[in-house]
Amino acid sequence: MKTGNKISQIVRLKQVVQRWRRRIATAGSLAVYVGTERRRFIIPTRFLNLPVFVSLLNKAEEEFGFQSSGGLVLPCDVVFFTNLLDVLEKNERQFSDFDFDDFMAMFSDLDATGCRTGVVFDCRSFTPLLQNASV
Repeated sequence: MKTGNKISQIVRLKQVVQRWRRRIATAGSLAVYVGTERRRFIIPTRFLNLPVFVSLLNKAEEEFGFQSSGGLVLPCDVVFFTNLLDVLEKNERQFSDFDFDDFMAMFSDLDATGCRTGVVFDCRSFTPLLQNASV
């Protein structure tokens, strides 16, 4: 793949994500898939602006790249993600500035190694999240 083509794909992906964030900001919630078993979670869209979710989205981009087909899969362990949601739902204001590493340290006694080791997932079986998005 040529470098110019790769750069244009990255720019295009960032544009799609920006439009997507604006559109879903009023929707209230979003489905994400987590772990090798691809467990489905519904999260509030406001979480997408938190540093921990920005990190998870960046990890997803690194792991999966720009895929024209596939749902929003986060490369993270289900146990870690469940604990993350529990903490944020109980006291989002207190933990809103925590980044990925802060939560990893908080949950270090739990089995959350899937996030740290970057488990590889096969995303080809998902229907596109942004199937009808125009760029």
